[in-house]
Amino acid sequence: MARWRRVTQIAGITAGAAAAGLGVVIAAERLAAHRLRLYPDPASAEPFGKLRGREFVVLASDGVPLHVEVNGPDDAPVTIIFCHGYALHQDSWHYQRRDLASAARLVFWDQRGHGRSGRAGGKPVTVDQTGSDLAAVMRAVVTGRSRVILVGHSMGGMTIMALAGKHPELFGSTVAGAVLIATTAGGLSGPDGLVPGMPSPLRTFLQRVAPALLVVAAAGRNAPLVERGREASKELELVATRYLAFGDPQASMTLTEFVERMIREAPVGVIAEFYSALLGCDQRDVLGVLGQVPVTVVTGDRDRLVPPRLGTELAADIPGARMIMVEGAGHVLMLERPDVVNDAITSLLAEVQQGKRSWKLRRSRGEGGERGVA
Repeated sequence: MARWRRVTQIAGITAGAAAAGLGVVIAAERLAAHRLRLYPDPASAEPFGKLRGREFVVLASDGVPLHVEVNGPDDAPVTIIFCHGYALHQDSWHYQRRDLASAARLVFWDQRGHGRSGRAGGKPVTVDQTGSDLAAVMRAVVTGRSRVILVGHSMGGMTIMALAGKHPELFGSTVAGAVLIATTAGGLSGPDGLVPGMPSPLRTFLQRVAPALLVVAAAGRNAPLVERGREASKELELVATRYLAFGDPQASMTLTEFVERMIREAPVGVIAEFYSALLGCDQRDVLGVLGQVPVTVVTGDRDRLVPPRLGTELAADIPGARMIMVEGAGHVLMLERPDVVNDAITSLLAEVQQGKRSWKLRRSRGEGGERGVA
């Protein structure tokens, strides 16, 4: 009996310590989130997630319904198609939809499994499939002799590269240019890829263990439990989102919450499927195809998800590409520094409209100025 009493006492102490530790973690994450809300919030009045276009559905090659929205006249001479990043959706292009509506016809779409697009069951997701999805969207939205500029963020940039691999004939004919933002052609599974500066054991966990854990978490009865856990840990996710997505530690809290909400809306199964696909992505063999049109690569020098080095290498490997390094910016450049991204898009648009190719390497300063570095 005494032995049993000692066992129960130890169990009680352990449970109490665990509960106390959990309480400390929760208190710490709430305190951190509260401190984030103390910073000035210039985006507090922005209607994030409320800007819409003409909606319709495009069927992918395997029948998955893709949600597409169009802003602007169908007979516009140039159409800009926006491809969003991993675990986000088309609303991540808020500032581009808001500010570029008069520049050209704008097309936004949700990648499969994201936003309001459908999800294929029973087969693994591949980056090549997202390239085929983009081709389907183009066939549905490109009219007449309209030229197309492709804009891709993170996974969306990889989608554009996959399109180049599957349909090289489009580049130089239908596709007249591309802007690739915070993305890479490969290397995320390498020793310096994915969250640069992270200790080696954690990097190994993210690259080798986490994909399998995500698959298990997304399976069967586990998924609802995981989703409830994600909802309960919102404050912690806010802190993580601020760190991983933004370069500015005082970025708008409204903007941070918007990004965190988009990530939380992505089902854990989709996160698991695409995580493995992106880690294994290597599209360096198709970069010569992209070099047939004007390409601008935009990278933040504080990107904690895709190392800036990979963006620099991407620009170097695309013949004639222009590089813009944005000082002080993180991964969600189109939201954190929309001025720089919009300028990159409109500059490329002007070149396409004028039929000119003028390449230069640029570096954008934190205050929006630029200075040549090559």
